[in-house]
Amino acid sequence: QVQLVESGGGLVQAGGSLRLSCAASGRTFSTYAMAWFRQAPGKEREVVAAITWTGSTYYRDSVKGRFTISRDNNKNTVSLQSNSLKPEDTAIYYCAARRDYYIRNNGYEYDYWGQGTQVTVSS
Repeated sequence: QVQLVESGGGLVQAGGSLRLSCAASGRTFSTYAMAWFRQAPGKEREVVAAITWTGSTYYRDSVKGRFTISRDNNKNTVSLQSNSLKPEDTAIYYCAARRDYYIRNNGYEYDYWGQGTQVTVSS
């Protein structure tokens, strides 16, 4: 069993930055694919970024060049550095873990989820 706890959300002006962190419990964290998803009001959940345990990454087009996902397998953490934030980045951000090496874009293929952290970007 893996438990995920996110932190680092908040209110920021457009153009600002936030660093989201996800702390994971469990001895097998280092072998799991990890991802950040987000869901805005009235919209479907979407993948933001994902990372394999060896460090291969995926980003959705709208965040490429602005967001960076990283992980520390020794500390059981995964982070999302979000720069040049835009109002359309406003959403609840969720950390997710998948019991497999390969990353996927569909939330249904992830096995564990955090409770979410709110990110609000004002214009």
